[in-house]
Amino acid sequence: MRLFTQYKFFLFFLALIYPGLTLADAYPSRPVQVVVPFPPGGAADVVVRLVTQQLTEGFKSSFVVDNKPGAGGAIGAQFVSRAAPDGYTLLLTSSSTMSINPHLSAKLGFDPLKSFAPIGFIGYSPNVLVINPTLPFKNSSELIAAAKAKPNFYTFASNGSGTLSHLTGELYKQAGGVDFLHVPYKGAAPAVVDVAGGQVSLLFAAYASVGPMVKAGKLKALGVTSVKRIKIAPELPTLAESGLPGFESNQWWGLFGPADMPPEIVARLNLELNKALKSPELRKRFAEEGIEIGGGSPADLSSYLQVDFAKWGKVVKAGNIVSN
Repeated sequence: MRLFTQYKFFLFFLALIYPGLTLADAYPSRPVQVVVPFPPGGAADVVVRLVTQQLTEGFKSSFVVDNKPGAGGAIGAQFVSRAAPDGYTLLLTSSSTMSINPHLSAKLGFDPLKSFAPIGFIGYSPNVLVINPTLPFKNSSELIAAAKAKPNFYTFASNGSGTLSHLTGELYKQAGGVDFLHVPYKGAAPAVVDVAGGQVSLLFAAYASVGPMVKAGKLKALGVTSVKRIKIAPELPTLAESGLPGFESNQWWGLFGPADMPPEIVARLNLELNKALKSPELRKRFAEEGIEIGGGSPADLSSYLQVDFAKWGKVVKAGNIVSN
């Protein structure tokens, strides 16, 4: 906070010399740290590298990625929540950190709705419902009907207890009024292998994880969890189309800063982020990963977070879910 105060005094003196100068005009005057609360690799890393590259080009100043993994994203998020709100420490994170984990842990050290200044919605990636190809179901409705006839006969794999794939399965159970036996794995790869091998019946996974196996006939895709069909696989219906109106579950990414960031800096970052999301290179890579482009205002991100946070809170409570 002391550094932030010194920075404001510095701008005050610059403003005396250059009366038209604003806080946003002088920003950034040094490298910006972009904290990612996950280890390198995976979809989050693809997103952050592309976004920071575009922001670096847009601002003509370095946006440096700093991976601070641990505690399901809580360590990195807590670090940013306690940083000076000067725009030089930002958080690029996912729905797991902001919408899900807060309902599974009471010791995060931050409040996702109060500890941050939303900057911009980057994008989202829905899950795909896949089953073993030997199962006879042609769509989600047939699967639900069979599960109602045989409660807990069919099993669903997940990337681990408390992950988005787990909670998407729980949401599906609650929306369809069915019971599946949950089989948690340590990551997506072994879960995908066992569904393809027939050890487990079904799985909710990112398209990037299962798309090649669906195309090869080793998995059968029944639908996607977004409210509209995805560009990378437009032939797949949404689960909302398939008898579950309003069903939605997305892994999403957003850019945040510490609470009380100057509005003009938030606005400037949002402007450049929206420009970045229109970059042909970024859009191409997002499409390859099955990530749908976001965009919009800080208020749009705030609203999306509040709705998503409330939804997963209800799912966790209804399912009496605890994190292992």
